[in-house]
Amino acid sequence: MTHVTGTTGTLVLAGTPIGDVADAPPRLAAELETADVVAAEDTRRLRRLTQALGVHTTGRVVSYFEGNESARTPELVEALSGGARVLLVTDAGMPSVSDPGYRLVAAAVERDIKVTAVPGPSAVLTALALSALPVDRFCFEGFLPRKAGERLGRLREVADERRTMVFFEAPHRLDDTLAAMAEVFGADRRAAVCRELTKTYEEVKRGPLGELAVWAAEGVRGEITVVVEGAADSGPEELDAAELVRRVQVREEAGERRKEAIAAVAADAGLPKREVFDAVVAAKNAARTGPAEGKGLS
Repeated sequence: MTHVTGTTGTLVLAGTPIGDVADAPPRLAAELETADVVAAEDTRRLRRLTQALGVHTTGRVVSYFEGNESARTPELVEALSGGARVLLVTDAGMPSVSDPGYRLVAAAVERDIKVTAVPGPSAVLTALALSALPVDRFCFEGFLPRKAGERLGRLREVADERRTMVFFEAPHRLDDTLAAMAEVFGADRRAAVCRELTKTYEEVKRGPLGELAVWAAEGVRGEITVVVEGAADSGPEELDAAELVRRVQVREEAGERRKEAIAAVAADAGLPKREVFDAVVAAKNAARTGPAEGKGLS
């Protein structure tokens, strides 16, 4: 491909099939054939993909994976700065989503290099759609830590998350992960384990986390995506008058005016401002009646 001297190139992030090669976006074939540089997470898998699509790469093919991402990024940015069209593909799905790509995108954007994408298959969205769980709001948590203690810690951080959550997991750790989720989220929390999406042996196992943990203990193979229901909305927190007064005091001590503190506490508790105001006034009056009840506002 010929470039105009002095112009910068374009970084193209291309989605690749997560299973069925027929899901490859039509633009992917054209980009593979015309890119000046194809950066692939696994060059052998790239070769199998191009053979399946019946296309030939004409540009230079380089590896770009977790082990060499930091070292390879400057080289690719240099090519982009010189006008090259660089295509980035990973083994499956979209680059940067739990795959190499973020460093290169950030470096390209910092140099004002154009970054675009060829949208393609996504295990995250596919699993969400098949999970039968609410998908109006969701968050992606990627892979959990491998060590048991760190994994529990991360799960506790999202125990109160109300959005549906999506996780990736290795098959040999799935039973431990589901058991940990059942411990932290509750055995009755609904979830779906999506295995081998779009492949011949695709399977979606839905049910409570406790039951799924027992099922996974028998051994599960393939690429795994886990979708977990968010925490239930428990509604406004029920606070007694003393706690409302205490929270107002804390805000006042932090520098807020009493009126603002009352409004903030009322909003947090889902209560009318008048109810919090009355609690503050009652505590103030009680403080004047004698030392036995002098724990309110002064």
